[in-house]
Amino acid sequence: MKAKSRIAELIRKYKHAWVFLYIFIYMPWFMFLEKHVTTRYHVIQIRLDEHIPFIEYFIVPYLMWFVFIIAVFLYFFFTDVPGFYKMAKFMFTGMTIFLIISTLFPNGQDLRPVVFERDNIFVDMVRTLYRADTCTNVFPSLHVFNSLSACIAISESDALRKRRGVCIGAYILAGLIILATVFLKQHSVLDVLGASVMAYVLYQFVYAPQKRRMPKYARQKRPVL
Repeated sequence: MKAKSRIAELIRKYKHAWVFLYIFIYMPWFMFLEKHVTTRYHVIQIRLDEHIPFIEYFIVPYLMWFVFIIAVFLYFFFTDVPGFYKMAKFMFTGMTIFLIISTLFPNGQDLRPVVFERDNIFVDMVRTLYRADTCTNVFPSLHVFNSLSACIAISESDALRKRRGVCIGAYILAGLIILATVFLKQHSVLDVLGASVMAYVLYQFVYAPQKRRMPKYARQKRPVL
């Protein structure tokens, strides 16, 4: 009986885990696009992309994106349920918009180097990334959008805003991740801009309304970095 009570208590405490069911919508849809959008797609790149050098060392922050997003999600999941719901609403809405865009407007880029000038462990990691991830379905960049989503969630958290080291570290990491998308030739500058615009627009619907309802004196008391 104690075990059943414990399980029931955990279910009640973490009932917001239902949000993660979104993965069963996102993954099949994304895998379908990855399989079918292979040759016929609109090329998303501009001349500026050609002047951005390939720097394989950015593979490190690029891969740290996975740890970053999971860590931020789990923090809010266990410590701040309202913040968790907002972050999920913000991020999953953007991810759904990305899927719709990729479905109605198949896109990709042709920026990846064919021959690498250097041969080292970082280049090997990039080769592995290229084999695992196609150069299609790139606009807007989810690496950029989700990094911005995590930073916005952190900046809107009263608890995390007080921890300057955490905030600064998160913002620096997010900045490196965003730079990595273009220096690894995974995304065009247009993909980065598209993700940034989408984040700005969604912010007005998810986070901004509560700020507008908050009394002016309360907004002024909130510490700012």
